[in-house]
Amino acid sequence: MYRKMIFAALMLAFAVSTQVTALERPDVVFKIFQFPADKIPCIDAKTSDWDIVPESYAIGSDELRDTVKGHSGSPDPKDLKVKVKVGWVKGMNRLYFLYEADDNYWCMSPKRGDIFEVVVDGDLSGGQFISNPQISDPMENHFRFSGVHSQNYHIFTPPGEGRDWAMVWGNQPWIRDLPYSNHAYSYNFKEGESGHLILEFWITPFDYAPYEGPAGSIESKLEENKIIGLSWSVLDYDTPDGDYTGFWNLSHMTRMDSNASCQVAFRPMPLEPQFRKTIEAQWSFKVVDMDRRMVAFKDLSYGKITSWLWNFDDGETSTEQNPIHTYKKPGNYTVVLNIEGPDGKARRIKVFDVAVK
Repeated sequence: MYRKMIFAALMLAFAVSTQVTALERPDVVFKIFQFPADKIPCIDAKTSDWDIVPESYAIGSDELRDTVKGHSGSPDPKDLKVKVKVGWVKGMNRLYFLYEADDNYWCMSPKRGDIFEVVVDGDLSGGQFISNPQISDPMENHFRFSGVHSQNYHIFTPPGEGRDWAMVWGNQPWIRDLPYSNHAYSYNFKEGESGHLILEFWITPFDYAPYEGPAGSIESKLEENKIIGLSWSVLDYDTPDGDYTGFWNLSHMTRMDSNASCQVAFRPMPLEPQFRKTIEAQWSFKVVDMDRRMVAFKDLSYGKITSWLWNFDDGETSTEQNPIHTYKKPGNYTVVLNIEGPDGKARRIKVFDVAVK
């Protein structure tokens, strides 16, 4: 157990020391749509939940390039046409995907099959995440390093009979199952036929995902406007036994599959204006010194705000935006924040959340 804890600390140190800001396609930042809490998609391979997502969030075939087979430009829409939308929900460390594709030949044979390959680097740790040149033994590399700080999902489109929906290229197959992911397909074609595929799923990105299982793992924390590394490739097979005919990828780098620095910038967006009020009160707090009963309050309100009024439930108030307050007595306190601006007023009350001893 002690060795596992030490290794976890080393991996976290590695992630911090190798953080990068340079991603592929630095002129592009794709958007991740924020679903309101009352409109979280149901994973049923139906697109209606995604109707609220503007088309400006859609990423199509025109963004893909082949880096293996020598094709120029994007895929011929008569052969392959894809569209992807990505979403998230504030407070939940999940990435939601709606993948729609039209293919002139769907391959789902046991040996070969069409693949939607997704790679996520939630904390921009960067660098190799499949093969570590400092670990010479391949199985030691697999169990100690592969997929630990960034994850690769080979998602079969569709999986065909008897095969799991995805292969995790790493040492943590547990991340492809509930409660860390979920999926659903909709299609009406057979092996070798053309047709339309709908794949709806969500995954949980991890800053640390060990082979041993989720007990020691650390989920990536998704936040508004905080860039993450993300990319995908579409491996298109047109025969059941041959090689793929195209390796179409979003980052335009083949090694996006195994190097987190080869991902593309994605930004989890705030709620679209139509899903929020013109002014909303919200706040958080942290007990910075329990011995002195000192609490720091942080305003998280939304809108045009000109005044703040805090009531700390001990007879004292503050008009600062982010006050620090010291309580004289221990207890559980009901704290109120009132805000006001040109668009109106709002209030947020937290009952007994603030506690000092």
